[in-house]
Amino acid sequence: MKRRQFIVLLGSAAAWPLAARAQQPAMPTVGFLGSGSPQPMGRLVAAFRQGLAKAGYVEGQNVAIEFRWAGSQSARLPALAAELVHRQVAVIFAGGFSGPARAAKAATSTIPIVFAYGGDPVKGGLVASLSHPGGNVTGVTAINAELVSKWLSLAGDLVPQATTVGFLSVSSYLAFYEDQKSQILAAARALGRQVIILETRSDLDYEAAFKTLVQREAGALIVGPFAFRNTNEILALAARYKIPTIYPRRSYVEAGGLMSYAADYADTYRQAGVYTGRILAGAKPADLPVMLATKFELVINLKTAKALGLEISPTLLATAHEVIE
Repeated sequence: MKRRQFIVLLGSAAAWPLAARAQQPAMPTVGFLGSGSPQPMGRLVAAFRQGLAKAGYVEGQNVAIEFRWAGSQSARLPALAAELVHRQVAVIFAGGFSGPARAAKAATSTIPIVFAYGGDPVKGGLVASLSHPGGNVTGVTAINAELVSKWLSLAGDLVPQATTVGFLSVSSYLAFYEDQKSQILAAARALGRQVIILETRSDLDYEAAFKTLVQREAGALIVGPFAFRNTNEILALAARYKIPTIYPRRSYVEAGGLMSYAADYADTYRQAGVYTGRILAGAKPADLPVMLATKFELVINLKTAKALGLEISPTLLATAHEVIE
């Protein structure tokens, strides 16, 4: 072989790896839009990654994730969603209540969106129906009409002598508030109980709500799912007034609350991760029905029960998924 031919062949061989790398598709990026902050959401983010992995996508290997956190400041969500759209991510995951999903939907009608939250996505205007979401949005929701009845039933197990129970909700989430109010009133009638609806609009209303509970001799309180931004204040008031309280998230109980019964949000995020992976593989959001949460968990804080002078029945303890001592 002539020297010139040998040099040309050698140069071509050296270029093969570069050409191969150039032909490899770019790693897709998932935009993660969260309403809260990274540290408290660590367990749920890990569950989302597990779902992605189950669908065949591992962060750093064949998918990247870009996080945007609103830090419980809903006004920041539209700008954060716009950033992800500008970044041209392959899919946007919207976690939290309806805020992230609404912001993402307003920002794009073409990039697929997967949500995970505890409201009704049909009444919230995110999808056309659960079975046929249409458009570019689908996800997992924890809505369950039987949840309200379960809260009332647990209140009866906690304080059997209580005939009056309070229900604390935030009326600024009007559609969800009206829906849950009608549900709990209907459930109370079926169970022969009286419910005091405590409507709140701001932090200033919580103290007055607890005073109303005491004045009307309510035996227990159910905290609705949209009071999550006032966790510390609600926990402090429940402890001060010594009112047995059932919460809509386990994080309340981990922070010192008495009891929670709610969807297993880790499983919800895991399923949303699976859906995200399926969309990355080519599925269309319009063809993926909105999934309903199927796993619910009861968490009890025995230390708080003791502080309230409550004796938790062995039957209730046996049904708990977790008991904090």
